[in-house]
Amino acid sequence: MDVQKIEAFVRVWAALLLLLTACLVGLDTQSKYIFYVDRKITYKELHALGALVYVASAAAGYNLLQLGRSVFVSRYLGNSKGSYRYLAWVSYLLDQMVVYIAFGTNSAAVEHSVLALSGMKEFQWMKWCNKFTRFCFQIGGALWQNQDIGSARAKI
Repeated sequence: MDVQKIEAFVRVWAALLLLLTACLVGLDTQSKYIFYVDRKITYKELHALGALVYVASAAAGYNLLQLGRSVFVSRYLGNSKGSYRYLAWVSYLLDQMVVYIAFGTNSAAVEHSVLALSGMKEFQWMKWCNKFTRFCFQIGGALWQNQDIGSARAKI
């Protein structure tokens, strides 16, 4: 396999997983009656999850744009070596920046979710996951899947 096919495969796979993460977190909601009040929880309740939805969507869009650039360069400009070395370095640096931003956002979302899971008595933050279990399981699955994307992209 040549480099363009491998790059296309990795970018499509990363874009699909990032889009799946954004959809899982963004569409996750749960309603429950607590003290005779209907309480609905969404990703907007935890600000780090809101940032994760936006960053994962932007990273998926970035990967699709880079996929288009890669297809254009390989198809219409021929060999992507030589005079396109600067374009490759810019692409590499942008890839690193997107991976670090996505990793940082995912780490913040994991930390915020742990606080929702365990609470913090010092700040009088109550646990959410004993009341909204389905929401917490789905967010945990989305965060675990997004962590795999970052580790796969870092290895390449």
